[in-house]
Amino acid sequence: MKIPNETIFTGDNLYIMRGMDSCSVDLIYLDPPFNSNRTYEAPIGSKAAGAAFKDAWTLEDTDDAWWGELAEKHPPLYKVIDAVGELGNKGDKAYLIYMAIRLLEMHRILKSSGSIYLHCDDTMSHGLKLVLDAIFGKKNYLNQIIWKRTHAHNDPKRFGRNADTIYLYSKTVKYVFNTIYLPYSEKYINDFFSKEDERGRYTLVVLTGPKTSKGESDAEWKGYRPSLSNRSWSVPKRLVNRLLGEEKASKMSITQRLDTLNENDYIVFSKNGIPRFKEYLKEMQGVAAQAIWLDVPPIAANAKERVGYPTQKPVELLKRIVLASSNKGDMVFDPFCGCASACPAAHDAQREWIGVDISPIAVKLIERRMREERGFLVKLNHRTDIPIRSDQVTKPSRDIKHTLFGRQKGKCKGCLGEMSFRNMTIDHIIAKARGGGDTDSNLQLLCAACNSMKGSRDMEFLLAKLKAEGIIK
Repeated sequence: MKIPNETIFTGDNLYIMRGMDSCSVDLIYLDPPFNSNRTYEAPIGSKAAGAAFKDAWTLEDTDDAWWGELAEKHPPLYKVIDAVGELGNKGDKAYLIYMAIRLLEMHRILKSSGSIYLHCDDTMSHGLKLVLDAIFGKKNYLNQIIWKRTHAHNDPKRFGRNADTIYLYSKTVKYVFNTIYLPYSEKYINDFFSKEDERGRYTLVVLTGPKTSKGESDAEWKGYRPSLSNRSWSVPKRLVNRLLGEEKASKMSITQRLDTLNENDYIVFSKNGIPRFKEYLKEMQGVAAQAIWLDVPPIAANAKERVGYPTQKPVELLKRIVLASSNKGDMVFDPFCGCASACPAAHDAQREWIGVDISPIAVKLIERRMREERGFLVKLNHRTDIPIRSDQVTKPSRDIKHTLFGRQKGKCKGCLGEMSFRNMTIDHIIAKARGGGDTDSNLQLLCAACNSMKGSRDMEFLLAKLKAEGIIK
């Protein structure tokens, strides 16, 4: 079932994503909890008043079944999370399990040409990078974007932590990316566009590229042959296309394109006869955006878009992401939309969007931001149900083995040894012959050795046997 544009769900994003069709969204941006060990609340009187969340994690915050699902279906991913947990603490492991089980669904619902941007800080960025590598593949890692989120930060006895990290991954090697161009700095303009004529300021650019090439790329023109300088012609097509039209320009030879530029006063010859091209400032697109973003300021205290949400991101930040990695009409998905910066950004860029947040306040915030900041009278599709996939015949059943694996933290209930998911077997704590039933509370996972030792007897027998042999205390 196709979810309509401008739909926002209230609920747990995991179960909502599990109801979404595979390959149904073009771009995902998520600004999830950071595992900061803090509790965030919007101030009373702000537009987001009542919005609050605890960003501190324990093993009790995860569903036991998530452990088993990861261990069975993605053993390398589970091992990565387990290793990070050993190096950090149990809260780190719980947080990464929470994120991994959701990122797997995001990978599934993302189109093959799609991309995902994960926003985080340095608290768990190292662990999240490993999780993303395991799910999306290192070959699909594109960028670690650094965004300067505040002007200064006073952190005692260390450098100020004033930047966030945004990881960018594609689903496949064929993905949408539109280069974002930013204005040149005044210093760059003064340093490089120092010449001027009636058309405006310009700089001189060589018309050749490195390495020699035979044929037309080494044709002699106006007494100059590029191979004499170990180079070959590199004539800008963009300007010739604009001057003559793309169809006519495509049929021209390199020397004909050079003649066209020369006739239109775009070429200057050096004293030794080497031609150079006049590149005008007004005809330049700007400088391509790099991976360090210093030009998107944080939201000012008196800004119209500020709603009081404690971790609110500026719409301009999201506009850059939306414009770079989607096209008009594409579907943008924000599974942690909170104060909803991604949804208005997608709307402004003529993209469709779906948002999810655990708090019903998110719906009111989006409606208010659309109305007050943009003057749009939008009627959002607010849903609290779980969508039903149209690309899946049967609903996947919940496996008790997944839950048991998580409940036992991947360890055999007898010898306490850590085992892979496939080497654990379901067994009864109290044998069926002695009245034990198939209830969840009477089921456990044992390794093959303990299961063989226990046989059809009760768990008390197995534990006594293991103690007698010195395997457990």
